[in-house]
Amino acid sequence: MPRLKIGVLISGRGSNLQALIDAAAASDYPAEIALVLSNQPNAAGLGRAARAGIPARAIPHSSREAFAAEADAVLREAGVGLVALAGYMRLLDSGFVAAWRDRLVNIHPSLLPAFPGLHPQRQALAAGARFSGCTVHFVRAAVDTGPIIAQAVVPVLDADDEDTLADRILAAEHVIYPLSVRLFAEGRLAINGNRVTIAGACAPDGRLFNPRDAAVGPLASSGG
Repeated sequence: MPRLKIGVLISGRGSNLQALIDAAAASDYPAEIALVLSNQPNAAGLGRAARAGIPARAIPHSSREAFAAEADAVLREAGVGLVALAGYMRLLDSGFVAAWRDRLVNIHPSLLPAFPGLHPQRQALAAGARFSGCTVHFVRAAVDTGPIIAQAVVPVLDADDEDTLADRILAAEHVIYPLSVRLFAEGRLAINGNRVTIAGACAPDGRLFNPRDAAVGPLASSGG
């Protein structure tokens, strides 16, 4: 069975792109990266794509509409069936979002709908959150909205600053983004309104506690 072709949009270093490249290197992974696009010609992620032998190009962002038109054309020419935003740091044209509806995904470093937009780790720390994490979701016109595919949770530690929390979240991103693309490629996702159901998947049956305390119990306990 042919593997799903995905296009990845980046603006910077491309660490989530690398996670997808590494996942796609496995013979049993159901997707392959057909094309990498960046709005920044000096994005380090373009070098990652080149080293992996993946076609990559920069499209100057003269305007949101112009970028969208050119990106749409080259993605379709490459036979892309799913577009993955991986650190793409510009707002997308609404027409592009509509054209790729339910075939356009994003990863955001917070537990959406909490802390959308810029600097979500800073927002989490300022709010005194005890947990944070990351979210993979289908993209809609409003920023950081759309049906949620997967989330991962990490604790916020008392000694955290923005960088240490971001690093902990990023390690989780590198797990759930390839997982989410796999689920899409395997045809296991169904969108019902603003909710995604996943064939053959189940939710964890534990609970998490932060802080841990003798009066509360262990960090994770079985549900009951």
